[in-house]
Amino acid sequence: LAATKLPPLYTARMARCVLSLGAATLLLAFVLLNAQAVLCLSGPENTSSPKGSPLAFMHKPMNFLASLPSKFLPTLRPAPATARVGLWNRLRAPAGACRMSTAPDTANPLLSDALFPLYSSVKASDVVPAISHLVQESRDNLATLEGEVAKATLPAAELAGRVEALSDRLGRSWGVVNHLKGVQDTEDLRKAVAEVQPAVVSLNMDIAQSLPIYKAWEKAAEAAEGTSEAVGLILQNEMRDAQLAGIALDDAKKGEFKELQQRLAQLSTNFSNNVLDATKAFSSRITDKARVAGLPESALALASATAVRKGDKESTPEEGPWVFTLDGPSLMPVLQYAADRPLREEVYRAHVTKASDQSSSAEGGDNTGLIQEILKLRQKKAELLGYKNFAEVSCASKMATPAKAMELMDDLRKSAYDEAVKEAEELQAFAKEKGFEGELMPWDEGYYAELYRQERLNFDEEALRPYLALPNVLEGMFALAKRLFDVDVVQVTDSPPPMWNDDVRFFEVRSGGSPVAYLYLDAYARPEEKRGGAWMAECAARSTAMAPEGGAVRLPVAHMVCNQSPPVGGKPSLMTVREVVTLFHEFGHALQHMLTRQDQGLVSGVRGIPWDAVELPSQWAENWCYDRRTMSGIARHHETGEPIPEDLWNKLNAAKNYRAASRLLRQLQFGVADLTLHMEGIPEGSSPHDTYKKVAKEYLVSQPMEFDRFLCGFGHIFAGGYAAGYFSYKWAEVLSADAFSAFEEVGLDNEDKVRETGARFRDTVLALGGGRDASKVFEDFRGRPPSPEALLRHEGLLVGAGGK
Repeated sequence: LAATKLPPLYTARMARCVLSLGAATLLLAFVLLNAQAVLCLSGPENTSSPKGSPLAFMHKPMNFLASLPSKFLPTLRPAPATARVGLWNRLRAPAGACRMSTAPDTANPLLSDALFPLYSSVKASDVVPAISHLVQESRDNLATLEGEVAKATLPAAELAGRVEALSDRLGRSWGVVNHLKGVQDTEDLRKAVAEVQPAVVSLNMDIAQSLPIYKAWEKAAEAAEGTSEAVGLILQNEMRDAQLAGIALDDAKKGEFKELQQRLAQLSTNFSNNVLDATKAFSSRITDKARVAGLPESALALASATAVRKGDKESTPEEGPWVFTLDGPSLMPVLQYAADRPLREEVYRAHVTKASDQSSSAEGGDNTGLIQEILKLRQKKAELLGYKNFAEVSCASKMATPAKAMELMDDLRKSAYDEAVKEAEELQAFAKEKGFEGELMPWDEGYYAELYRQERLNFDEEALRPYLALPNVLEGMFALAKRLFDVDVVQVTDSPPPMWNDDVRFFEVRSGGSPVAYLYLDAYARPEEKRGGAWMAECAARSTAMAPEGGAVRLPVAHMVCNQSPPVGGKPSLMTVREVVTLFHEFGHALQHMLTRQDQGLVSGVRGIPWDAVELPSQWAENWCYDRRTMSGIARHHETGEPIPEDLWNKLNAAKNYRAASRLLRQLQFGVADLTLHMEGIPEGSSPHDTYKKVAKEYLVSQPMEFDRFLCGFGHIFAGGYAAGYFSYKWAEVLSADAFSAFEEVGLDNEDKVRETGARFRDTVLALGGGRDASKVFEDFRGRPPSPEALLRHEGLLVGAGGK
């Protein structure tokens, strides 16, 4: 539910990404099988770069609004009793069909009914007994519901609640397991997940393919007159998703379909594991001080801290040794600032070849074979369902068709290509002026782009770090939420719920003084155990059907996970602009999950929203990072409290569209390569990497290297929810840019109008979730259909369209 989109150079921003748990749907089957509702903004291919980053051409930055202030926290009033001792114990699961039956071990933390999971108590050994028990419990619930609907017609709203409840407990516990696998991975946990995953997939396919429940939906649809719009959409979605899950297949083909799902689930898990293993395996230890010339103080401090952690106890930022990894906060400064060309090439090669046949490490294996099998099995699924290709299956639940998506991306290419050619020529000429001979290689472009930005635009991103301390960023981000949506985000420090790491923060979101949602924030990179990227994931969804005993509704709970620079040398986390943008992006996702007003759990929050619309609030939130008033509340020197100097702010704004055309083309290449692979497959005698490079010839000015195996780390489409849907970032960016332009039109300094527009955004885009058609939701807010003009204007590409 991503920031910025996926850059090839940055592992830190992705994960990003699976769909919401929907009960009897293919999505549910896929999501539960992959873990939980997850929106990704970051990942290996999603290197988060701000709009003006010299490395932005390599990746699409993911924006997120989700960190929380520590400097601000002490000034907040104490949390109310509900946010104090025992908060995580007071909200219990609902009574009824999904209550826990007699458990093999009621002390198992994965069987807890608490709203907030018992993260600190969960062990790998808990997974198999708990999940096995909950799978059987869900099967019992399924049999009970199938028997009931065979005897009587349930009203649509009641049926929706019953279907949601079928596997809610399992879905939440399985989500806990997969969440821990993403942030605290161990070999024992992997083995436990591998052991029970087939049972989870099988159950969810049985729910999705349940003929009695499908017929119940049909009967409910016949008597649906007078039902709410949200329930009407649930009816449509559930019957559509049942079709996509193979409900119409005969028994033999249903069995084949289920086997495909099982195998695809395992392949996706293997893909992710390989990427994580390859990322962890690489490190470059530098002892020669001359080789780290050009690197900023923050990068050297992090490299020294990494060296200490890996055994060089005497390392210092000034004298080393220094250890660099493929984790985003370590990788990006090397490519951007290191004067040592061999060092840049070393880390670049390791990044674009991880988990491939070109990798220098045996760790992580080669994902090429997995990619080929995944594509083959997805095509087979499509054919079983009667579709021409998997892209048609993917788009069956999206706003766009494959043809419309391709048309949009080609139109954007034409708008940007000529400008990208100029950007490349300008950079090559600049490098020559600096004494560089020959053609710039991919590991040179970021370095010379940064030099150009410093010398010609007089802007150095590192100069902003002292003004972007995480506590201040969180304070300003939450102040924006208060300003636009009239909600308070307050950290719970007095007896918060159990955490999985001491650095995790927990917040209560209040409206009118009462809690409406909760938020976990895990901000820092931990490459030894935490996958790269940034994402927002659902921990619990708003739902009346799953309300606690004595309560009217279960409140939503969100996870926000990032991989930003950790505190080093006694200083707070000092962030780059791209890390701030990533926080805002994820917070945009979290706001849609937390501020929903839909009480039907199957369409609350991000559930039920088409994948090519779900990035609207996240990418919309990114724009506020370049709003003067918002930045004034964020950018204060971490030691003196002084605001960001006016000239530095002006330089930031002037540089935000630096190399915008190159960045745009890179994202388009990702989207077109994804669709092409899922529409045309892999030609005989070819490889997926050939297709990737073929698309690059049309979309990129500078071509990938022969050894480039970027696809082997492209988790968005091979281990996440963006298969044949990576174009969704650009499709949604048209919506998000147009939505932000509504604030620009009333005047960003017109406080009354900004608040009024913010309230309208809250009451439409954030509140309605999947309970209203996405096109209608946009028109409710904007008063008209979307236009791409704002996106091109924001990227500085509105004038002049051309290209080959």
